[in-house]
Parts: sequence; C-alpha cells; structure tokens
Amino acid sequence: MASKLNIDADGIQVEVRYGGADGDFISLTDIAKYRTAENPGYVIQNWMRTRNTVRFLGLWEHFHNPKFNYIEFEAIEREAGLNSFVLTPKRWVEQTRAKGIVTKQGRYAATFAHQDIAFEFASWISPEFKLYIVKDYQRLKSEENSRLSLGWNLNRELTKINYRIHTDAIKEHLIPEDISSKAQSFIYANEADVLNVALFGKTARMWRNENPDAKGNVRDEASLRELIVLVNLESMNAELIKLGLSRADRAIRLNKMAIEQLLVLNESDERKLLNG
Repeated sequence: MASKLNIDADGIQVEVRYGGADGDFISLTDIAKYRTAENPGYVIQNWMRTRNTVRFLGLWEHFHNPKFNYIEFEAIEREAGLNSFVLTPKRWVEQTRAKGIVTKQGRYAATFAHQDIAFEFASWISPEFKLYIVKDYQRLKSEENSRLSLGWNLNRELTKINYRIHTDAIKEHLIPEDISSKAQSFIYANEADVLNVALFGKTARMWRNENPDAKGNVRDEASLRELIVLVNLESMNAELIKLGLSRADRAIRLNKMAIEQLLVLNESDERKLLNG
C-alpha cells in the first residue's frame, strides 16, 4: 500500500496512512471537516474532552501499548467531563505516551488516529458518515490485499531462485564426495534451518510442531517483509559458505543481519506514517 491514500466518504476526501503491522491511521482532521472545514481541530477537542472518549482511548492503549502511562491517564480521566477540562491530541500523546493518535505539526498540521479510534470518532460525528468511511476503506483494503498478494508471490519466487544459489553453494563447499543421499538431505535441511532460526527464531520442525494444522511451512506463512529479508539472507549465506565460515559464525551474522533489516523496514513504515 502507498504511504498515503484517500477515502472518498460521500464526497469528502479522508487521508489514510499505512501504519505497518500496527494497522492504518486515518485523518481525524479530515473526518472533522464533515462538521466544519474551518475549525476541524475544535471538533476533535470537543470529542476528546468527554469522559467516554477518554475511557475509550485509554482502553485502546491498554490493549495495544505496553508503554502507556497509566498514572497520567488516571489524572486525565478524573478531569474528563468537567466544564474546565480541555484535552488536545498533542497533550494526550505527550502526557500518556499514547500511540493510537499521531499529531503532525507544521504547515499541513493534522491529527491521525488508528483505524479503530478513527471509526469511533466518525460515529460521534455522524453514524451515516461513518458508514461512507467504512465502505470506501474496505474498498482500499481489498485493493491493497490484491497488491500485497502479488508482491508476496513475487518475493516467494525470488526466494526459490535464491534457494538454488544457496543449495549450489552448499553442494560445492559443504557436501563431501561419496556421501549418501540421506546424509546430503540432512546437510541441506540443516542449512535451511540456519536461515529459519536467523529470521524466524525456530527451525522448520519446531514451526510444524507449533502449527500442526497449517497447510504450508514456515516460509509459506512469512510476511512480505520477512520474505524480502529471506532473499537477502540466502544470498549472504551462500557467500559466507564460500568464504569457509563455520555454521555457528554464519548463524550469528545472519541473525544480526535479519534483525537489522527488519528494523529498517519497520522504521521505514513509521517514517511514512509520520512524514507522509
């Protein structure tokens, strides 16, 4: 999915940003424009100052955010509903370390919220308007799933191509002459598990034992990002084998590489969300 897409909700454009594994984030600012295009920020603040909203936001963070500041949340909850109570998205995020709402500052300042929260806000704005948002959001997700499926299949094919490079390196450098076919298979499986453990933290057999009803294997169930990293690990392991590194040394290097690359991919998704 692109970093930014728009929902067409009854003629009003509502921006959606891809939030990676955490889910999508939808512009509360755009949703609030259904009420007033001039001061959408005030609409968001009015929604956030109610006790029901504060409790909903706190419960969402409870389920999704281990770093949530419950002490600050309880202080905010005690104030909620009072005539003097004001709660802005910026204050909520800074005081509670909330991650379900994201504020973007600058010329194009806006407030985004996780889809669960955005739909709750849309219900407060207008149940009818929420239905328009949900309907077009489902259309976007259907299109996204089609694109991701294509990308997943492409990367799965790439891992199969690299698998040949990987097995050729194993055959040339690790398999002795005059060894039985059964022993060869054992070496190939062990080398495949070097990659499995480096990336997934478990061998193929461990994964099958944990997922007895699964039709595929650990790689068939991998995410698109994991497959991207797996392609790189296969190439790297082939080169390390040619250099004569031991299996233990290669396992350490490959695991470090997998962690670093997954972090980069995750951070890239976060930057897209924050920066657009």
